[in-house]
Amino acid sequence: MSTRSFLTAAAAAVVLCFGASVAQAAGPSAQKAPPAAPYKAVSSLVKLPDFIPGMGQLFVDPATLPAGPFLGYDHEGRLVNTTYMIPLSLMKPDMHLNDLKVPAGVKVDHVDIMYNAGHPGVAEPHIHIVLWNVPAAQESRVAK
Repeated sequence: MSTRSFLTAAAAAVVLCFGASVAQAAGPSAQKAPPAAPYKAVSSLVKLPDFIPGMGQLFVDPATLPAGPFLGYDHEGRLVNTTYMIPLSLMKPDMHLNDLKVPAGVKVDHVDIMYNAGHPGVAEPHIHIVLWNVPAAQESRVAK
């Protein structure tokens, strides 16, 4: 399957998953950083900075690696996104990305899907599925 076809299929799967209710990844305490255990700062698990421009300060339950969800917070500790990092090697033609979880009480405003060649923590090529709970105009809260 070509990367373009794969990304199109992944985007369709994400859109379809939002036709139904979105499941929850963490309790209400996840709306402010730091989220409750078992979430840990990604920077404490792998060699990444505390704040990643474009994503924010990331927290993850280590048991869910490499996919996540990763909870992204702005500089004021407010949750702005939930990101899944799906290695291409795990993607199969019959794979479905249903019921992607977000924290309790969070509404998804929009979704971005992008290719990533790899980084510490998820070294192999993968896609980022970013479930934003702020409008696109507010993504700048994690821009730098």
